[in-house]
Amino acid sequence: MSEGQSDNSIAAYEERIEALEAKLKALEENVAASAEQAGQGFDWKLWGERFGLLIAWAVMILILGSFKPDQMFAWNSYATMLGSNAMVVVLTLALMIPLTSGDFDLSVASVMGLSSMLLAVLNVQMGMPIGGAIVIVLIVGAVVGLINAFFILYFGVHSLIVTLGTGYFINGLILWVSNSATTAGVSMGLVNAVILTRLFGIPIGFYYALALTLIIWYVFQHTSLGRRLLFVGRGREVARLSGVNVDRVRTGALVASGTIAAFAGVLYTGMRGAADPSSALAFLLPAFAAAFLGSTAIYPGKFNALGAFVAVFFLSTGIMGLNFLGVDSFVQNLFYGGGLVIAVSISQLIRGRRPMD
Repeated sequence: MSEGQSDNSIAAYEERIEALEAKLKALEENVAASAEQAGQGFDWKLWGERFGLLIAWAVMILILGSFKPDQMFAWNSYATMLGSNAMVVVLTLALMIPLTSGDFDLSVASVMGLSSMLLAVLNVQMGMPIGGAIVIVLIVGAVVGLINAFFILYFGVHSLIVTLGTGYFINGLILWVSNSATTAGVSMGLVNAVILTRLFGIPIGFYYALALTLIIWYVFQHTSLGRRLLFVGRGREVARLSGVNVDRVRTGALVASGTIAAFAGVLYTGMRGAADPSSALAFLLPAFAAAFLGSTAIYPGKFNALGAFVAVFFLSTGIMGLNFLGVDSFVQNLFYGGGLVIAVSISQLIRGRRPMD
């Protein structure tokens, strides 16, 4: 290759990099799109996309309240609901991080169950102080994330297959560790720190979930790490060509997912004061439904912490209202399953109108 051809190739490559950086900047500017639109006139369509879920939440409360006003309009109902769903918020955030980078983690509910059971075994059966037990289960969650990343990235197996297998393997571990029995008597210090201590009538566990939501929101919206996660999820080859270490970003997302899922298990154990070997699996579908439904709100078209936070309590309010109406429990599965399908469909419609590369 001649020197002139080499110079032309380098120039062409630099132009591609500049184009990729311009696209990344455009993604960042989407966050401030509503503010820019405000200067040109109010954009009802954009406003409706961003805050439609909040409006639907308010409408649902009013409709259900028309049938059960004493319960649906009582603060105690919402205080209990907010506290009891804190670990669902945390589990949804754990799921959302790898989803943003383009991977599925079906093992999050199993990690939550393993964390809960291991915490109870260490504290109750082995007499370990609750603080040390919490540190150990968080480390175990991170290790599970590393194992998932190893098989996904080193062997090139799809994340759905790896995390599904990991989840089933973990469920076997839970049954082995627990001897298929519930372990009760967890330290009251944890119970006090999660459910018994209240602020404005709401269990303190809710505020842990709120704080984690705000931290992840800040990382996603205002740091280069969050932009890299989004960039990798939108196009791995494009991100790699622009200099992003894609494997490192995906590994970090899976490790964060495992660690946060383990924290959800800590909250779950603190809520109940005990751990059982099977109940955590029931929260996988609600977490998926909330993650995808949340991607249609606040920052439509991408997974975001604030949208997920709202979506969890939107779905929880619907379940609470159905319980007040005396609807059979099987309707909960219909509600969550239907919510997931509708949320994914709406998310795809929104994504179809937005640049994805």
